[in-house]
Amino acid sequence: MTTDVIDTPLAAPRARLPLWYWTAAGLGVAWNAFGLVRFVGSATASEADMLAHGLTAEQAALYAGLPAWMDAAFAIGVFGGLIGCILLLARSRFAFSVVAASLAGYAALYAGDLALGVFTAFGAGQAVILTVVVAIAAALLWLAHHAIDKSYCR
Repeated sequence: MTTDVIDTPLAAPRARLPLWYWTAAGLGVAWNAFGLVRFVGSATASEADMLAHGLTAEQAALYAGLPAWMDAAFAIGVFGGLIGCILLLARSRFAFSVVAASLAGYAALYAGDLALGVFTAFGAGQAVILTVVVAIAAALLWLAHHAIDKSYCR
């Protein structure tokens, strides 16, 4: 009596990653590490610190008076982006959910800046900067989706 053995892998192998993927995920880590520095600086700054760094009294008072949820949104954006990009480098499918939370945090921060007058107080430059931040978070979410779709992550 003969027995046929079917040789099947337990899990499909992950696809080989292109160089652009490593580059994009690595730049995402660097970008979000820079964002983390900015977050810590803004979360720990007093009004006097802000004045010393060139903000007007009106701008410093506005920043100091922002609600706690704005800091929370910034933290979710930054930490989610950093952890999500590390998960992209680790080829984990959990990167998608974490980067999605990051984008949601940045979108909430954008909405708060718009609603609470931050863009008005700081001018178009602030709106451009935060628009770029949201666009990069959206691009990282696309990267995470693409990585799952192409079996780069599992």
